[in-house]
Amino acid sequence: MNKNTLYIGIAVIAGLLAGYLIFGGSTQTSNTNTENSNISDDHDHSGESIAQMWTCSMHPQIMQPEPGDCPICGMDLIPADTGADGLAMNEIKMTKNAMALANVQTVKVGNTSSDNENAVSLSGKIKMNEEANAIQASYFDGRLERLNVDYVGQEVKKGQLLATIYAPNLVAAQQELITAASLKESQPELYRAVRNKLQLWKLTERQINSIEDTRKVLENFPIYATVSGTVSEKLASEGDYVKQGQPILKVSNLNSVWAEFDAYENQITQFKIGQNIKIVSNAYPNKEFDASVSFIDPVLNTKTRTVGIRAVLENSERLFKPGMFISGKIESSITSPSGQLNIPATAVMWTGERSLVYIKTNPNEPVFEMREITLGKRNGEIFTVVSGLQNGDEIVTNGTFTVDAAAQLQGKKSMMNKDKMTTEVEAPVMKMTLPQEFQVGFKAAMEHYINMKDAFVESNSEQVSAFAKSTSQKLKSITQDGLGKMEKAHLTKSIEMLDAIGDNPDLENQRSHFVILNENFVPLAKNTEGLSEKLYIQKCPMADNNKGAFWLSNQKEIRNPYYGEQMMSCGSIIDSVQ
Repeated sequence: MNKNTLYIGIAVIAGLLAGYLIFGGSTQTSNTNTENSNISDDHDHSGESIAQMWTCSMHPQIMQPEPGDCPICGMDLIPADTGADGLAMNEIKMTKNAMALANVQTVKVGNTSSDNENAVSLSGKIKMNEEANAIQASYFDGRLERLNVDYVGQEVKKGQLLATIYAPNLVAAQQELITAASLKESQPELYRAVRNKLQLWKLTERQINSIEDTRKVLENFPIYATVSGTVSEKLASEGDYVKQGQPILKVSNLNSVWAEFDAYENQITQFKIGQNIKIVSNAYPNKEFDASVSFIDPVLNTKTRTVGIRAVLENSERLFKPGMFISGKIESSITSPSGQLNIPATAVMWTGERSLVYIKTNPNEPVFEMREITLGKRNGEIFTVVSGLQNGDEIVTNGTFTVDAAAQLQGKKSMMNKDKMTTEVEAPVMKMTLPQEFQVGFKAAMEHYINMKDAFVESNSEQVSAFAKSTSQKLKSITQDGLGKMEKAHLTKSIEMLDAIGDNPDLENQRSHFVILNENFVPLAKNTEGLSEKLYIQKCPMADNNKGAFWLSNQKEIRNPYYGEQMMSCGSIIDSVQ
């Protein structure tokens, strides 16, 4: 029995030990797994599950957590880039794939090399030398029986038969010569007068003598070339009736041609007559031709803001064809300051008075930031930088607008928004005291204003002018008695803008005055009581060079008067007048 008790005790102890080893180890393992699980749970996965935001390509200030329509212009929202963690406020980061697709290229800014710092590059074309042009005209009235020149570009030589012409006056003059020849002994003055008339019609002595000797009248008379050259223009056709002095052909001598270049307005002071210019043609890229400046246009082209510069090129080998593209380099007469920075023109974006570039702020990552710079003179496709860049800065030279578009989509500072745009917009609030008599007259003018606004929506400048004039007349008829200084200023400015809109037929000019009109007209409307209908104060954030502009409408639907059909629904209601 003692043995049995001993065996039972040993079995119990063994069982307890086995249970501890099994369940205790399992519990420890479980605790370990729990700890590991907690560690895993505590790990930050925010970078793996960032909520996708949606924005508008035209209004990057719009940010929504789900897709839909832009509340301003109604365009479909697009995914916004949310992977810009760790960037400065105005920095943007592009993916390598986007960089490759847009072919974004960068270059480091460095000091100008001494070899090219004073060379001005120009672009131009080869043109005909107008000084060597000649007009082949008809010297008498008649009908072109035959024209021996078939096409433009045909070579003609002096004395070559160009055409034959039937001229009734010439037929009569030949008969006069035959008659006067028989009377030259008795009436020598008459004989000489008849011969002189034929000579004035460009008949040669040989032709006149032939008519006199043969005593035969030529009905179809030949016309010979007076110069050699290339036919550059046919001005008459076979069978045409031509008047005395009417051009038949234009002949150009291509033994010399003009090389004409366009120089920018800020380069004018660098050129003078006689300067040496080295010319390269696209047809002969490895050959350089020397010439000198022979003419500088005294009149500036107001459309291109350029001045024409001309050089005469010798072309006896006919290497140059009118219309060829060429480039030229002229040594500038202005010495560039040492240590200046030059950048390619492709790197610069302009918006109003600002010149902008994008700088790569991280040498190892595609991170960019917009910077405003000041430019100096331009030499061809190169700009001198006055301020804003330092030696060694890396700037975008190709794909600049793609980088700017990415900045807009991310709501960062860009060409379109000087500062980061916000969604907060407010209508102008001004407390005014308007006499009852004034309010009655103002409400009468409101109907004409609404018609003018609708004409702006339709982009009908004539209707805009008409309704602007009628609105102005209504405002001018209102008595100003009892108006304060501020109220009078708003009324006076409104009338001034309406008159400017009415007098100017240019739609863009009218819209620029419409901006200022509303800045004065809307506050008056907000302080007018008892309007016949509810008015909505609406705003387009892109009008007036992205500063935003207001207008009044009697319709809730957005119909943009600043852009018309181009962006009809761009805008939003920001207030109302009951």
